[in-house]
Amino acid sequence: MIVTGGSRGIGAATVRAAGRAGYDVCINYRSSAEKAQALVDELQAMGRRAIAVCVDMANEADILQLFESADRALGPVSVLVNNAGGVPSGRHRVDSIRADDLDQVLRLNLGAVILASREAVKRMSTAHGGSGGVIINVSSASARLGAPNLWMDYAAAKGGVDTFTQGLAIEIADEGIRVNGVRPGLIDTDMHAATGMPDRVVRAAKHLPMKRAGTAEEVAEAILWLASPAASYVSGAIIDVAGAR
Repeated sequence: MIVTGGSRGIGAATVRAAGRAGYDVCINYRSSAEKAQALVDELQAMGRRAIAVCVDMANEADILQLFESADRALGPVSVLVNNAGGVPSGRHRVDSIRADDLDQVLRLNLGAVILASREAVKRMSTAHGGSGGVIINVSSASARLGAPNLWMDYAAAKGGVDTFTQGLAIEIADEGIRVNGVRPGLIDTDMHAATGMPDRVVRAAKHLPMKRAGTAEEVAEAILWLASPAASYVSGAIIDVAGAR
């Protein structure tokens, strides 16, 4: 399994769950080298093979490097989890969006999903001599809600991820590859502090139907189910992990 953005939050929880499920894992990270290496050590202690690869998923050449590193160290990929993503710091309205920031948001949150999926399809598809596989795209509840007065550019990119997920599922359905997505809602990770809103989870949770934020582990369980044989007839689906919102 390749997990992009795998050193923190939902990605790290997915890596741990994958190790427990028996997967060897390639962990992509951009800046959290110590956390990525700690995860490698955890998986190796479980008896799994694991590597950490530092690349920027907003860069095509780096995406190619990620897959080549995984090929060499672990062999053919069977599951790709497109989890890497990010939002600009703080809140902003559409009338304050800058073109350079928009380009980065779209490249990381949508372009990386498309290009990484391209590389996975080349390796997994029976049309290319592969033995099949699973692609799981991590979207966001903001794709449905729009994130007004917050991150509309990010929400729009995630809406593109949902569309791509459904289209790709149909395009390669007869090539042995299932493609699904998860849409996390408010999840208690360090992303909020990293964007300058450390109290966002506490403030927002009371307005949710369940009156709490979700955990990274709850999202990871949905991802691992989609990757498993238990979901063998599920493709083109997007599962909301958003506490009824």
